[in-house]
Order: sequence, then structure tokens, then C-alpha cells
Amino acid sequence: MPLKRVNPAFKESFEGGRPFTFGRMAASASVKKRVMSAFLAIVFDEVILLERRFEPFGGLFQDQTSDISSMPTGATQAPHPTTTTVESDPMRKQLLATLATLGMLTTAPFVLANPIEIQVNNTMSEGGSESAAVERFAEYLEEQASGRFEVRPFLAGSLGGENAVLELLNLGQTQLSLTGGNWRQQYAPEYDAITVPFVFTTWDEVDAYMESPSGQALVEKAESQGGLKYFGLQHRGPRHMTANKEIHTPADLDGFRLRLPSLPVWLEVWEEIGAQVVNVPAPEIYLAMQTGQVDGHENSLSSPYTRRLWEVQDYLIMTSHVQFPWSWVASARWWDGLEEEDQALIEEAIEVARQYGSEQELELDEFYLEALQDEGMTVIEPDVAPFREAALPAIDRVMADMAEGVREDALGNDSE
Repeated sequence: MPLKRVNPAFKESFEGGRPFTFGRMAASASVKKRVMSAFLAIVFDEVILLERRFEPFGGLFQDQTSDISSMPTGATQAPHPTTTTVESDPMRKQLLATLATLGMLTTAPFVLANPIEIQVNNTMSEGGSESAAVERFAEYLEEQASGRFEVRPFLAGSLGGENAVLELLNLGQTQLSLTGGNWRQQYAPEYDAITVPFVFTTWDEVDAYMESPSGQALVEKAESQGGLKYFGLQHRGPRHMTANKEIHTPADLDGFRLRLPSLPVWLEVWEEIGAQVVNVPAPEIYLAMQTGQVDGHENSLSSPYTRRLWEVQDYLIMTSHVQFPWSWVASARWWDGLEEEDQALIEEAIEVARQYGSEQELELDEFYLEALQDEGMTVIEPDVAPFREAALPAIDRVMADMAEGVREDALGNDSE
């Protein structure tokens, strides 16, 4: 079944990280004011100087081509700059050149500055909600300030993995990234409750945590440690389970061989619930299911769809056990060097892109769910509360090593 593309493909100029060219950039208003003031001062000085030089001859702008027929009979015309032309008088040529420059400035001020280059990084390939958000970001800037910015998408990790891009952001060698959870784990792990399974099962819970004192402390420390500027989250499809048997309660996971990524906190939580954790490289998931090495796996709905897991798995278990968002972050070095009005425009564009990307992700998730059902998978929606209750001992152990207040901000009274 072909994938229904929710967002159109990028323009040809987006492919391969080539520049998304909007033409020449408009200089910011404050820069234009300073430049125009300087040139006006120069032109004024030139006009005054040249006017004084031509004063003995009646002034620079007085008509110098008097009608000879109006002179008295027999009068002799004195040598006079009446025969002076623009071509023969270097001072006039200098003035006209200066005035021409002023005219160009007033009619085409945008050629004075280079575009503001914005590299936008993401590890996912084109075609998902991530690339749709990057495209919308570029479009919004063009709509609001045509020619001022040059957006260059670097998708599919073309500048490196998330940690490599974080280092480039720290050094100011790239500008913007739509990044996963590495920035939280690398710079503020003691506040990263988002990574722990069964802590947040809805996007509203994640958003509320990021607004809490612990979430704000996470942002402040990560910005300080990583040289970042944080703008907000972009929602991503929640992680669920696939299985070769029905899973309704934690008891159904007894002896269940569950494939997991090598994240210690994830292993600890799932083992606490009762699953038997198996580590299998991602490219080998299909084969491991086909040969019976594993009984299921967990991931967003794109995983069973793109891997055609309906051929080796019968059930989708809608646990929503991890809400793993994207985050928009920028290099603080680059950001601090921008004009305030440019910062405001970029923040507006990111907000528009975040909302658009989240909407696209929701549409994609709905498509994947429908497509997987069409391929024969049965959807099970268990009560998630018993799974969280079973996981709480492990969750509490993990959060005991986190900063004070994190458990309360994340779980409320559920951990009591």
C-alpha cells in the first residue's frame, strides 16, 4: 500500500541541502537607517562644496547657457563655464555619480547586505512532519520578509547525528536544529523526565511539564551548558507496541520477548513491568520477528508501517508510553548576533512551523493507524494505568537520581 504523503515534496531547491533561495536580502531597518544617514551626509557635503566652487560663475545649478543674442551689440563674451559639459567637468561628474549612488540606495536598498543564512538541521528524511515544518518555516519568512533570509535545510543527518549538530550549534557553526531528546540528556539529564516510559501518556502532560519549574530549569541549564536558545516542542507520534499475541494487562507481558533500543532507563522500566528485554539492531527487527527471536517491539506507528510488520505481527497495542517530542533550538552565538526585528521574525516563523509540523504528525499517525488496520492488524487499546502502576518502582528509582522536584512536577501524587 503506497504511503499517502501528507505534505508535498520540497521544492527542487531543497534537495541535497541546496539553498532555498529567496533572492537578495533586505537590510534590517536599523542598518538601512544608518547607511542612508551616512550617505545623505556625504551627498550634502559634496553639494555644498561644489556649489561654493561654482559660485564665481553664478552657482552650480544656475543656467550656464545664456542666450548670446540677448547680449549688447559688440559685447565680447568672456570665458565662462557656459561651454562646460558633464563630460568635460570632473566636479560635475563627481556630483552626478554621488547623486546616482543615492538614487540607487533609495530605490534598491536591499542590495546593501547579504542574506541571513539559516541552516536548519534534522535527522529525518524528507516526506515527514519534520521536513514539512522546515518548509513551512522557510515559507513564512519569505512571506513576511521577502529576500531577507536564506534557509538551507540539512535533512537525514547530512551534517551529522544529533550530538554532532549540538556541538556545531555550541560553536556557532550552524544556526538552527529540529532535534530529538539528546539535548536534554546531554546538558540537563537530571531534569529529563520526558525520556522515562509511562510518565507522560499525552501531549498535554508533556507541555505542562515543560511549563513547570522543573521544565523551566531543564531549559535554563541546557541553554547555559549547550550554548543554545530554546524555542519550544514540536509534537511527534507517541510510541506504542506491536505483538504476536494480545496484550491487555502487565500480566500478559510475563515472558514476552520485547525488542528495545539500548536505553538503560527504558530497559529498567520494561523489565519492572515483566517483559523480557531483547536487544536487536533496528534493521534486523523484521527478521527477528519472522524467526521468533522476539515477540514484539515498541516504536511510533511509522515503524510497523515502513517495516511492513503486519506480515509478522498481528496486534497493535496502543500504550502511548513515551511522548518523544522534537525541539526547536538555535545556536546562542548566532542568535545573539541578530537584530531584534530579525529575531522576532524568526521566532514567529518557528511558532508557525511548530504548530504546522504537529498538525502534520497527527495526520500521519492517523494515516498509519488506518493503513495498518487495512493490512490486517488488530488494534488493542488497553487501560494504561495498570502499566504505569507496575512501572512505578522503576520510575521512582530513576527519578530518585534526578533533581529535587522533578518527580512531583512529572507525576504529581502518582508516585506516593
